[in-house]
Amino acid sequence: MSGFTDIRLSGWVARVPPRFVPYVLLARLDRPVGVWLLFLPGLWAICLAAHGFWAGLWLAALFAVGSVVMRGAGCVVNDLWDRKMDAQVERTRGRPLASGAVTPMQALVFLALLCLVGLGILLLLNRAAQILGVCSLLLVALYPAAKRVTWWPQVVLGFTFGWGAPMGYAAATGHFCSWPSLCLYGAAVLWILGYDTIYAHQDREDDTMIGVKSTARLFGAKTREMLAVCYTGTLLLLLLAMAGFGLHVWGYALMLVPGALLAWQVARLDINDPVRCLALFKLNREVGLAVAVAILVGWI
Repeated sequence: MSGFTDIRLSGWVARVPPRFVPYVLLARLDRPVGVWLLFLPGLWAICLAAHGFWAGLWLAALFAVGSVVMRGAGCVVNDLWDRKMDAQVERTRGRPLASGAVTPMQALVFLALLCLVGLGILLLLNRAAQILGVCSLLLVALYPAAKRVTWWPQVVLGFTFGWGAPMGYAAATGHFCSWPSLCLYGAAVLWILGYDTIYAHQDREDDTMIGVKSTARLFGAKTREMLAVCYTGTLLLLLLAMAGFGLHVWGYALMLVPGALLAWQVARLDINDPVRCLALFKLNREVGLAVAVAILVGWI
């Protein structure tokens, strides 16, 4: 596999039996940062709203497993939609469906298995969370089409990946929403819009040639300013959500850590360096974990 790609065949993936490797790559298990980024908004909500340590730990474990499964399912859906376009993009032409290592029928069977596991996890949650979980499937199905019809597919991804925030709140409380949980969801959407725009700059030139739309193409050289607005909004909405739950002052103080990490991304962004864009994108796992720590400390 030549050229720039984020596919990883080293580490534990190299020890997987060859017949299973295409499915590992199809579910993006070689790149767990996506699982983290799907999991973290739900973790924020659980840290804010769970009733007691053990209840929160149980929900966090369910959401962690669910994030692995549903991120994998989302990747299969995305790659089924995009297999022809992926074959024309340097970073993605090695994906199993684009390269022919997995057929569409095999991918659909794999998708069904992932969805069955996801259903099993969903049934362990309360009714409000179950309803929101079912609703999320529409977003998962529609996201791959967004880049074909709008310049803002990253916003659609924000609503999809950020869905863990309202779902985590529902799982913890049994209620669909409150104004702090809506602030939390808004923060997640803006955060995802920002970091996925960075990610999309890896493919900007290829996307231009094949007609794929993205906020990376839309903002181009103005991405730094757009990123500053998104990340500022993220921090303000997170602080409002924390205030809505009455957290201690030390929680707000620790928000300086994710704030600094977000500012670092804005300062270091180079939209013409795909390697740096990928590294800055991955840094958002640490951003999300720092937010979770700040929330937990705020309860002390």
